[in-house]
Amino acid sequence: MAKRRNIDQILHDWDYQPGEVAARLVRGQDGRELLQMRIDLGLLQLEVTGRPDGARPNGAETYFDYLLALTVHDGRDFVLTEEQCAEVDREFVQFYQRRICWLALREFNRAVRDADHSLAFMDFVKNCSPDEQWTMSHEQYRPFILFHRTQAAALAGLEDQGPEAAIEQINQGLNRMREFFVEHEAEEQFDEDELVTRLDQLRESLRDHYHVGRTLGEQLADAVASEQYELAARLRDEIARRETGKI
Repeated sequence: MAKRRNIDQILHDWDYQPGEVAARLVRGQDGRELLQMRIDLGLLQLEVTGRPDGARPNGAETYFDYLLALTVHDGRDFVLTEEQCAEVDREFVQFYQRRICWLALREFNRAVRDADHSLAFMDFVKNCSPDEQWTMSHEQYRPFILFHRTQAAALAGLEDQGPEAAIEQINQGLNRMREFFVEHEAEEQFDEDELVTRLDQLRESLRDHYHVGRTLGEQLADAVASEQYELAARLRDEIARRETGKI
């Protein structure tokens, strides 16, 4: 009978702090990178790529990939079964757990990657949902995932390209969130939404701290809104030149 090991010493050396996401990167015995998160009654260990639990559903990298393969066969007639819905929820939770760990560790590009997976998966299941109630039980979390994605993309942009890039990422994220509110006929609630307010505050704090005025993207939007089309064309050219310079 194999010797059973407990994790008493690990838990003793790593206190749980209520209300905080405590995460760390470690190495497995085979040298691979692993992600650990301290929880109330123990810890979670997650893979850093693919499915956080390391599983390969029916040989696919993620359950999302597996379902995509199924739709190639069934096409537009594909509808999620009750069992598939449960597996979808399981993968959503796993990617949420890993995403908040990446944010806690300031691994912003990795957080963006996992948020993009969840958002694409949400788009997929929305089209294959068995009923509207199940759809809305997931869509209600889209602004929260968009908030995480925007926050992570902005802070990654700040590190890699500077404050203007960070502000542009926030503007793009806010536009995506506004589209959600418009789609659900709740645009009047947009400006008062807590997540929107927090992104607005982050954008303005970046603008104040780094003394950034209107970004090129914001100037372009202003020019189009005021029908200054020659100015808009010059701004588009300048944005294109800057984008080319990043390659």
